[in-house]
Amino acid sequence: MNTRPPALRRVPLLALGFAGLVVGVGAGLARLGVGVPQLMASAAALHGPLMVGAFLGVVISLERAVALGRGWAYAGPLLAGAGGIAAIVGAMPLSAWLLSAASAVLVAASVTIFLRQRALFTFTLVAGAACWCAGNLLWARGAAPYQVVAWWLAFLIVTIAGERLELSRFLPPSPFAQRVFVAILVVLGVSLVGAQQAWGAPMFGASLLALAAWLGRQDIAWRTVRAKALTRFIAVCLLSGYFWLAVGGAVIVTRGLEPGAHAYDFAVHALGLGFVFSMIFGHAPVIFPAVLRVKMPYSPLFYGPLLLLHASLLLRVAGDVSGHLDLLRVGAWGNALALAAFVAGALTSVLRGRRSPPRG
Repeated sequence: MNTRPPALRRVPLLALGFAGLVVGVGAGLARLGVGVPQLMASAAALHGPLMVGAFLGVVISLERAVALGRGWAYAGPLLAGAGGIAAIVGAMPLSAWLLSAASAVLVAASVTIFLRQRALFTFTLVAGAACWCAGNLLWARGAAPYQVVAWWLAFLIVTIAGERLELSRFLPPSPFAQRVFVAILVVLGVSLVGAQQAWGAPMFGASLLALAAWLGRQDIAWRTVRAKALTRFIAVCLLSGYFWLAVGGAVIVTRGLEPGAHAYDFAVHALGLGFVFSMIFGHAPVIFPAVLRVKMPYSPLFYGPLLLLHASLLLRVAGDVSGHLDLLRVGAWGNALALAAFVAGALTSVLRGRRSPPRG
């Protein structure tokens, strides 16, 4: 009989995701000509799919499976992790189809949650999952990663927006604000469908700008940033993330998403690192305990990886703007160190939580 607690059975799935993170970060460095192990260098062309699908896809699918509480939903993170391993060993296009299957499971899990609780935030989670599925299917059918990067970014951005909308139930947006949110989603969806048209990228960027403004106006972070300890840390992560969401949207409006251009690297990493990972840093002290059933006590040291992330991202985008490759590489190294520091800090906090005596 298997007597392991259910939470411990989720650890191998999470480990698959972190394998995708490690190789994905190394692949990103390899794209800039940085010397990395051969396993990472050989995956340089798959930096985006590894970061979005093999890491974040696993984490988001696992979180959704835990929320749903159905065994079949765990096929989502398992398939995403398997797709990441397939990409790492060079088994293409198997990786693309495994990630497509993973995203289809996430869509099914999200729809099931929506049918249980019909609300704007659950509908938004369905929309985010659908973006990932559409992007993966296009990639599996032969599209290049840069041709579907907007779909993958939309998956992450819309999913995060849905989660923030869920928490706004404590301070619900007005009916008018909710209609504005729906309109932003519609514009974003139209821009994705027309991504190959001249107006597609500017519309996509404009929708991200509007979403940043909406989240910045509606989110309770403006109030909780005046609190203390973990509450303030989460608010700082959120508000800094909204800044990078607006910056990324503005770059896409003005410069588009032309692959190989410095503006492309600027926009994608402003969104993928500045926005998405700021949100991950802020939500990790809440998500990890919920998924793994562990304590993750707050420490002021949590600010270290966050500050390093933003400082190194500023260096990176300065390298993009100036065309100075060495500056861009230094920023990329800082990005990698920030993510490593975040993982190390999270593990240290969990271990500290296990050693701490129960309250009471």
